[in-house]
Amino acid sequence: MTATTTTNDDLSAAVDAVRRRHPGGFPKIALILGSGLGRFGEAMAVETSIPYGEIPGFPVSTVAGHDGRLLIGTVAGVPLVAMQGRMHLYEGYAAQRLAVAIRTFKLLGVETLVITNAAGSLHEDWGPGSLMLIADHINLSGHNPLIGPNDDALGPRFVDMTAAYDPALRATMKAAAADLGQTLHEGVYIQVAGPNFETPAEIRAFARLGADAVGMSTVPECLVARHCGMRVLGLSLVTNLAAGISPVALTHQETMDEAANAYDGMRALMTEFLRRVGG
Repeated sequence: MTATTTTNDDLSAAVDAVRRRHPGGFPKIALILGSGLGRFGEAMAVETSIPYGEIPGFPVSTVAGHDGRLLIGTVAGVPLVAMQGRMHLYEGYAAQRLAVAIRTFKLLGVETLVITNAAGSLHEDWGPGSLMLIADHINLSGHNPLIGPNDDALGPRFVDMTAAYDPALRATMKAAAADLGQTLHEGVYIQVAGPNFETPAEIRAFARLGADAVGMSTVPECLVARHCGMRVLGLSLVTNLAAGISPVALTHQETMDEAANAYDGMRALMTEFLRRVGG
């Protein structure tokens, strides 16, 4: 799928496929569950579950920890659609292909996108299990899903990213964390393409650029969501210290294990946040 085919017929086919499986009203809030965070689907009262492979145009997740299902239901009584697993550039998908899911949500009526990810920390005192609210991002992936012909029906050619991560949503998340007694850091997320972990020299360079956490996702979804007028919130779960800071070699298994260890805190915070914005 190219940049010229992520609108019109292909998006219509995706929208129709979801509506056939879930003919009722569609949630206004969408949640993307990052590596190791798919368990949040267990917190949902699921009404409809659709494998990505049954939605035209949706890339299929190929990474461990990404189940590849669209879940529609409620959390704490709040209507929600959740992507239980995401697609990444390093899986070989063109950036424009990653836009399909977000644009499908927009056409179905989603207004707010909450993006979660697993990330490496550039701060020794923000160790595994820490949560970081994304205040801004740096795109070092070398890719942008908005490249190519623009569909003015979806959004403008040139998109202002001054407040990419909605200030009001961030304030709500910080208030939820404070009431739960949770420490919630706030910082800048930097995306690389992956799939290799970064070198210590790259991490030192990223720190000089002002990054606080590094990962291999999130930015494409944010760009597409802002292009089509959605409000965006980003939350990183720190699963490791970055290369050169961590005393051990980095592995995907560590990412999965630390995400599992920190899951309860993330679930409580996300549930309280959803209660506040959806209630």
